[in-house]
Amino acid sequence: MKVALITGASSGIGEATARRLDREGYRLLLVARREDRLQALAGELSDAHALALDITAEDAPERIRERAEEEGALHLLVNNAGSGFRGAFGEEDGGFENVRQGMELNFDAVLRITEALLPLLRRSAPSAIVNVSSVAGRVGRARGGAYSASKFALAGWTESLQMEEREHGVHVGLVLPGFVSTEGFPQEHLTRKPHTRWIVSTPEKVAQAIVDAGPGGKAERYVPRPYALVPVLRHALPGIWRRGGGGVAR
Repeated sequence: MKVALITGASSGIGEATARRLDREGYRLLLVARREDRLQALAGELSDAHALALDITAEDAPERIRERAEEEGALHLLVNNAGSGFRGAFGEEDGGFENVRQGMELNFDAVLRITEALLPLLRRSAPSAIVNVSSVAGRVGRARGGAYSASKFALAGWTESLQMEEREHGVHVGLVLPGFVSTEGFPQEHLTRKPHTRWIVSTPEKVAQAIVDAGPGGKAERYVPRPYALVPVLRHALPGIWRRGGGGVAR
């Protein structure tokens, strides 16, 4: 029996990933804060179990590790939980505290959970870790500094971890969504306009990318795939990008 653990599993990309992996025959450990949503989802799937907690809590990694150890194996860890933390750095809603909170959830918590589960993943090899970053982890945009800081950090750390864990049989994949319509990121400003609606993807497509970046899969996947051109254009035409203020992020 293949076992997968998904953070941020109560809605959006996490929920879509749980449904996708359920069809692949995984036993699922679903982690998120909203117990009612987790229990409802688990009840709809073939073999899923809910663990309600805040992944930034001091004891979260240990609680997650203890629950995963009960399964005896872990073949896939999907670090999906995260949030936006928008705001210009020099404004009241920005500044250091906004960056600190973004790093705590989008980066620090991922490292702490991965560190706690890495011994089990190595024992279960071949196994995989998939980290969900963002196109904003490759390019910055106005009012997105806190979010980009955390997602840049996640992308860079993931690349290093890929190289380190190869010898242990743990594949490490990175998924970089562009605009995706979810509960936390509804993208209404784009979906209500016919000329921009087409650039918004779905949680189900990101879930497929997570599968593609899972055990034995790709090192990196953009969603949709053409978003891979965004960092290329940013580096090829940096002046134009800066004057335009960016504009691509989950």
